[in-house]
Amino acid sequence: MTERTEDISNSTRSALRYPYAEPPAPGSTIEIAPGVRWLRMPLPWALDHINVWLIDESEGCAVIDTGARTDAATAVWRTILAQGGEPRAASRVTRVLVTHMHPDHVGMAGWLTRAFDCRLWMTRTEYFNCRVAAADTGREAPADALEFYRRAGWGESAIDVYRARFGRFGQHIHALPESFRRLQDGEVVRIGAHDWRVIVGMGHSPEHACFYCPALKLFISGDQVLPRISSNVSVYPIEPEADPMAQWYASFDKLQREVPDDVLVLPSHNDCFYGLHARIERLRQGQDKSLARLRATLAEPRRAVDVFGALFARRIGEDDLGQMSLATGESLACLNYLTYRGEVKRELRDDGMYWYSRS
Repeated sequence: MTERTEDISNSTRSALRYPYAEPPAPGSTIEIAPGVRWLRMPLPWALDHINVWLIDESEGCAVIDTGARTDAATAVWRTILAQGGEPRAASRVTRVLVTHMHPDHVGMAGWLTRAFDCRLWMTRTEYFNCRVAAADTGREAPADALEFYRRAGWGESAIDVYRARFGRFGQHIHALPESFRRLQDGEVVRIGAHDWRVIVGMGHSPEHACFYCPALKLFISGDQVLPRISSNVSVYPIEPEADPMAQWYASFDKLQREVPDDVLVLPSHNDCFYGLHARIERLRQGQDKSLARLRATLAEPRRAVDVFGALFARRIGEDDLGQMSLATGESLACLNYLTYRGEVKRELRDDGMYWYSRS
């Protein structure tokens, strides 16, 4: 799971409007605009679903995002691809477009592209990062990663669990095809009967592709804007000095400039909604408040693992390594953000850990 649940205020609830009372039933689709269908895929995690979008083309159907590599997802795809009559069957996949590299989005892409001898479309950074992460499958945890988490304040028991579980990324992804068609920010792609503009956002992933169709007033937001949960923004061992939170804020500004507020937002999780700009403002304000609490906490020196209480409503403990990893990555994203802006200083102490305090 890569997102965290929010406490949504009454004002935010009233600002968003959900036109569909229910999501599609398992194994079926809902037509949300001419030639555009909504399919919901099961996920085996706490966040138990992902929305997939099917766009009719002359020779079949383009797919945007795919679900993770699981038996349940395979069964849903087999059901959808075997359907006939109305609504129109997705009897042939013409191409697979993927918003970003996370397994719930790209996991079935290799299976679909090989089954239908069609092209994978992704941004370059997402494609190659996915290949790198998948190549770690089955190998030992690198020393740099172990040092990264020790410096964040992890104990040896958590390090041991991380070491044992390292290299599982590729288990939820079918091998990607050896070539792809690159998606680029600002380009206009004809999908089905309409033009869709690619708008790249950052922060949650390196080069996340969103798709905006002015003619249909639709915006496929992926994980860049979700209505009821906030996407995780993390620093990872492969780039410990990264500043993804700055990219996250910049992407808020970009989306408000480039996508009008009257679109129907098609997110990867939860339900389709109206109220894009209000939701972006809510996300921005929520992050501002988290950083304010973090500043207050850093009146005394703290490690990354010591600031979870300032950033997350739920308890984060070593008994849940998945949440521990996400919380550490997001805490470091916030700490790096304040450090680069001169508000916080970082000190590597004799205990081998980084300690942060207000400048």
